[in-house]
Amino acid sequence: MILNSILLGMLGGNEFIIILIVVVLLFGGKKIPELMRGLGKGMKEFKNATKDIEEEIKNVDPTKELRK
Repeated sequence: MILNSILLGMLGGNEFIIILIVVVLLFGGKKIPELMRGLGKGMKEFKNATKDIEEEIKNVDPTKELRK
């Protein structure tokens, strides 16, 4: 969220439109939904992995000694 607001603060309306036009020209109108789906899946997997790591950290028993 913070990154989005920073990027939007740096880019004006004209620059944003130019970037969108370049993306459409490079990838084509049919390829963009596939790219967005892939990006969404990647973000979802990253979020799930982050939650798994947080749960593992919470479940660590601090009284248990490390095995050598």
